[in-house]
Amino acid sequence: MSEAATRPTAHATALLASLDPLLREWLPRQRWFAGKGRPISAFEPVAVTELLPRSSPAGLLHLLVRIRQPIVPAQDAPLEAAAAERPGDCYQLLIGVRRTLPPQLASALIGHVTEGPLAGQTVYEALHDPRLSALLLERLRMPGRHGVLRFERDMSAGIPSGLTPRPLAAEQSNSSIVYGDTFILKLFRRVVPGVNPDLEVPLHLARQGCARVPAPAAWFLADLTSGAATTDEACGLGVLQPYLAGAEDGWELALRRLDKGEDFTGEARALGRATAEVHAALAAALPTVTLGRVQVERVADAMAQRLAAAAQAVPALRPYAPGLLTAFEALADLGGEGQSWTAQRVHGDLHLGQCLRSPDGHWSIIDFEGEPARPLAERRMPQPPVRDVAGMLRSFDYAACTGEPWAAEWAADCRAAYCVGYADVAGLDPRTDPVLLRAHETDKAVYEVLYEARHRPDWLAVPLAAARRLAGDGSADAAL
Repeated sequence: MSEAATRPTAHATALLASLDPLLREWLPRQRWFAGKGRPISAFEPVAVTELLPRSSPAGLLHLLVRIRQPIVPAQDAPLEAAAAERPGDCYQLLIGVRRTLPPQLASALIGHVTEGPLAGQTVYEALHDPRLSALLLERLRMPGRHGVLRFERDMSAGIPSGLTPRPLAAEQSNSSIVYGDTFILKLFRRVVPGVNPDLEVPLHLARQGCARVPAPAAWFLADLTSGAATTDEACGLGVLQPYLAGAEDGWELALRRLDKGEDFTGEARALGRATAEVHAALAAALPTVTLGRVQVERVADAMAQRLAAAAQAVPALRPYAPGLLTAFEALADLGGEGQSWTAQRVHGDLHLGQCLRSPDGHWSIIDFEGEPARPLAERRMPQPPVRDVAGMLRSFDYAACTGEPWAAEWAADCRAAYCVGYADVAGLDPRTDPVLLRAHETDKAVYEVLYEARHRPDWLAVPLAAARRLAGDGSADAAL
């Protein structure tokens, strides 16, 4: 296959300009677009690659596009701040090009181009076109370069051709295609320079023989800087992994058991063991560091700053802020007294929805991207393993609050069982380090308060109840 890629040349700029009015309407409607609520001021091409020529019955364009949006200033900011712009997020777009869109692809329509290099063409979301999705799999089967794109694979993993593709409907910050219930391709939509942890971490775990995480079979990247020759230097775009057919995510399983009044402690304990196994494999695969006094004080200070910002943004959190702050002060005090902790690579965003249970009862952990809103360098930093533990404990609380009344005892039993399962493998129960655990669970609850206030106000009562408990207020509803 011949190369047909352009850097930001006159042709690339003209091509993107022809798509400009259509993308302005289409992009804000996509679940994975992070710039909702702010107008788009400009599109800038980062790289344009023609994976299938536009002269074909169905062309395929791979676009890396930087989107400029004005900053929305705070109410008390100077007026000129409204004109300021962020550096701009870069997004990965896969655009299908046809003269006429067949009826079965009507829902994928982006629009009809009226001028520029694509004038007279119809453009659409390519992932909904089986022919174009199949082409992506073929490129992953055959390692090599295509313009700035670099396709790589584990040659020991058999990837058959002809697998029927289907996009997953449940979109989050990324997009996924399942191929014949055998593989799943996860495409990163908002991309940044450097290896994506959702590729980096599973690759290292596979080399450690960790069976808890599906091993990458193939992946692709973009070499956007001259001389980029390694995965660490390139921009990660997507990863193909085994699809765990028939597996159920932990969130849905927990809710079903809870709704039926069934016990979940056995599964919670198994999840604790799975988490500890992954942590052990990560500690063996990647460097660990020691957090001494200075580092612990920095961690505690960052937590305190996040609390202050959340309390400023969410008035309902303010009554609990002084009590919550004591969790971070206690952590800093221990560090000042000479207490140290080991930090390592962790999952970074662990909750029940990131865990899959196969029909035989085996738990797998997926989605190592971390919190996408945080900078890549921060997501790749070593952290105390208890950060993941705290995330899962909070997830049990969330599950317990989906019905009425809140199932406080169910959550407490699951939290305890999870910690016991973790200790089965790690040899140490996370609850034996209460200051570290409380600080991380408090930090997670503060994050949840801010998130729910902004995105799901109907759920705000859940993390606020945790804030009351963690602040030391015995009136916390149902001890959650």
